[in-house]
Amino acid sequence: MDVANPYTVFSFAAYLAVVLAIGIWAARFSSAGVSEFFVGGRVMNRFVVALSAVVSGRSAWLILGLTGMAYMMGAAALWAAVGYIIVELLLFLFYAPRLRRFSERHDCITVPDFFAARFGDHDGRLRILLVVILLVFMTGYVAAQFVAGGKAFAVTFGMPESTGILATAVIVLLYTILGGFLAVSVSDAVQGVFMMAALVGLPVLAVLAFGGPEVMGTVLVEIDPTLLDPLAIGMGALVGFVGIGLGSPGNPHILVRYMSIRDPADLRYAAVVGTLWNVLMAGGAVFIGLAGRAFVPEVAVLPGADPENIFPVLAETLLHPVLLGVMIAAVLAAIMSTADSQLLVAASSAVRDFYETVWRRGERVSQRVLVRISRWVVLALVLVSLGLAFLAEDLVFWLVLFAWAGLGAALGPTSILALFWRRTNRAGVMAGIASGALVTVLWRLVAPFGGEVYELLPGFAAGLLATVVVSLATRAEDGPEVV
Repeated sequence: MDVANPYTVFSFAAYLAVVLAIGIWAARFSSAGVSEFFVGGRVMNRFVVALSAVVSGRSAWLILGLTGMAYMMGAAALWAAVGYIIVELLLFLFYAPRLRRFSERHDCITVPDFFAARFGDHDGRLRILLVVILLVFMTGYVAAQFVAGGKAFAVTFGMPESTGILATAVIVLLYTILGGFLAVSVSDAVQGVFMMAALVGLPVLAVLAFGGPEVMGTVLVEIDPTLLDPLAIGMGALVGFVGIGLGSPGNPHILVRYMSIRDPADLRYAAVVGTLWNVLMAGGAVFIGLAGRAFVPEVAVLPGADPENIFPVLAETLLHPVLLGVMIAAVLAAIMSTADSQLLVAASSAVRDFYETVWRRGERVSQRVLVRISRWVVLALVLVSLGLAFLAEDLVFWLVLFAWAGLGAALGPTSILALFWRRTNRAGVMAGIASGALVTVLWRLVAPFGGEVYELLPGFAAGLLATVVVSLATRAEDGPEVV
């Protein structure tokens, strides 16, 4: 694959220049205080929030993982997107407005801030529990994105994978540490446009190059009659796929977008735009997998016999080197749009929810000092994530497989009940957070269960049940009302 073509390198470099320019542009605004650095001062544009919320939750799983899944199993892979599309639409319409109004009223700039304000966490134990869970899951998640970026650089530009990992980390670090949440959100919106162009444009070009949808459909049926059947999937797999959406209300890098929007009324607009983006990107990813199967019927022909390589292979087959650079930029965009968001969530947990609120409780700390510390924490988290990426790749990818599930099970049911059930109390929430995370991890590790049922489902159920039972069994608390 002649991936080192100078036109490809030039177009990819132009994309990187745009991303870094956004970080430099946002630096002055984000240096004003932790609210500006971590939630954009709650003045974010509705279009930016819509794209950032959906793009930050997808990562390389969408553009590489879902395309590879569709290559192998066909149209049935669509069910892997149905759950999160429906859940995130409901979050935009019903969950997000309550979270946004409450967070402004009580000056919450992180998800642990929300829980602490809602339940009066005077001794800091709830915050500390949340910080531990967020740091453990998010650091592994970021490391996995760095490894994915390293693989993309290696395949595309022929550099060693370790150099690619380092390059990904440096790029993400620079614009995150410079511009904070504003830079991350605006760059996510730009990256969302790149991803949309890739996921919608490439399958259209593939169908046209193949001679039309009828010809491609005939070839796919000849390869495997089930490829075009969206119902060619077992009930267990179907439930597991749809259940992926339960992770969305528990992943803080999505929730903080809702907290950042300028006006809660804008969330309806964001719901329409975000859902449209989710549908088109997921549909495009599945169509790329199907088109790739028509062009390359045997998985053994792909690099490393890996179906997740179908996206770059198809792009290299069909596109001019300049457009190939844009397509590769879309892969890195998917990776970086998640890594930067997770870095900010982890940093905000360490600075806002531990250093400022617990460690320096009762003391006045300058906003500019907090921003400076936040930047140092981002750097430290990048270094830790790099260490994991270089030294423990197997552990990293094991972590990322259940990070979405662990966060979703720990924070999903507890945050929903905190917003919609008045009787929820701190004891119940702490029990739910611990139970959700613990059951998720144990379910994946215990051989009789792991792999049979997606661990998010029992983890979410455990978190929900523990929160309700313990809340009812302990004294009701008079916390601030959520409307």
